[in-house]
Amino acid sequence: MGTTQLEAPQEPKYWHLKTVLGDALDSEFAVGEVLPNERELAARFGVARATLRQALEQLELEGRLQRRRGVGTTVAPPRIGVSVGPAQGSWPGEGNDAWRAIGCAEAPAPANVARLFGESARDDRAVHTIRRVRMTHAQPVATELLYIPPASVPGLPELLSPGAHAQAVLRELHRLELEGEDRAVELGSARAEDAKQLERLPGAPVLLVTTRYFASGRVAAASVATYRADTCRLTFGDAGAMQITHHGPNGNSEQRHAS
Repeated sequence: MGTTQLEAPQEPKYWHLKTVLGDALDSEFAVGEVLPNERELAARFGVARATLRQALEQLELEGRLQRRRGVGTTVAPPRIGVSVGPAQGSWPGEGNDAWRAIGCAEAPAPANVARLFGESARDDRAVHTIRRVRMTHAQPVATELLYIPPASVPGLPELLSPGAHAQAVLRELHRLELEGEDRAVELGSARAEDAKQLERLPGAPVLLVTTRYFASGRVAAASVATYRADTCRLTFGDAGAMQITHHGPNGNSEQRHAS
């Protein structure tokens, strides 16, 4: 009985072009540099513009390119590595925290967040909600909602100006002794407000990092951080700490703890 040899599937033309373009990005373009327009690129590589668009879309999905409104298609910075492991033991806003607070309000916690607090969520109908953002290479790569029940910040003044609210809540939270923290990471879709902060379309793929902070035997604070999936990669290191790793503008590797 004879054998039948299966033919290897032919590589799509756009896929081969994606590889060629990727090599060109590594050797000819710098981070943030704007690519030539589609007509010029199609002529250079001798392909149809439809094929070129498929290759560019794939490179964008892989985080190699970014399409910026009013600018064009640019070379993306190296992806941030989101390492997952035992926590380092610091409150949000302490030490070399790379997040920047951009707003704070009091509102009832969403159901999924209330569940993070367990019994304490029943006692506190409203929580302090701090929105924070993280930037790298002058571009937003993550946004975060940090939830803190009033019971965790009992010494907070009643009257606070909008500009001072977030920092006052964080300062009061830092008075507590942090006993521990845990994290969970999952793939999700960007909500409209998060997508706007991250300069992405609603529904774009994101990494969701949920963190609970423990003090006095209960959950004292919780956060949900949303990272752009096209600029981040999930890594597991031996050191254990969750940290953000990226290459700075000078090419040196930088590491910062993140939540």
